Amino acid sequence: MRNLIPYSRPIVGLSLALSLIFCMFARSTAALATNPQDSVRGFYDTLLTTMKNGPTLGQSGRYARLAPVVDRVFDLPSMTRLAVGPTWATLPPAQQQQLIDAFRHYVAATYADRFDSYSGQQLQVTGERPYNADVIVQTKIVKSDGDTTTLDYLMHQNQGSWQISDVFLDGTISQLAIQRSEFHSILRREGVDGLVMALNRKVDLLGKGVAKAS
Repeated sequence: MRNLIPYSRPIVGLSLALSLIFCMFARSTAALATNPQDSVRGFYDTLLTTMKNGPTLGQSGRYARLAPVVDRVFDLPSMTRLAVGPTWATLPPAQQQQLIDAFRHYVAATYADRFDSYSGQQLQVTGERPYNADVIVQTKIVKSDGDTTTLDYLMHQNQGSWQISDVFLDGTISQLAIQRSEFHSILRREGVDGLVMALNRKVDLLGKGVAKAS
């Protein structure tokens, strides 16, 4: 028994130290996950890296880089539901999931298309402001010639993390409002299957470089 005593204290001390480090890391990770500006900054970091390697990666490579980040940063189920509108509540879960999957591919392919190369652009997070119970994160995309585009991200908390639920061009034009109008028209003419096919067709065209994201 005496031979075990010299080893017991270092082991206990090491365990306590590791526990403290783990707790500090967990708190740090939680702080990052609950900060809306940091969520957008992380997304922009991935966008910028992808842009700098854009021509080499090609559309499919950019999509592969961006898809998991888009899935993490955007609340895609909520965005799909809002874009589809009142029809959503009448759909069975299987069709809802089909639409979510198609919309997920569409959003990732759109970013892979729009941010395809780098020529000195700056992606800047400039601040935030409250929006009811949510937060709007304000950003600017500054081209090398000084031309500036304002993009604001409406964000809400979802299971402890801040996720994007809408994007506003020039601070006023809701991307979801535009998509709701487009989706409603397709749903009225062609139903859910038609909307899924339309989104998948757009992704295929973007992947082949035939179409540009609108």
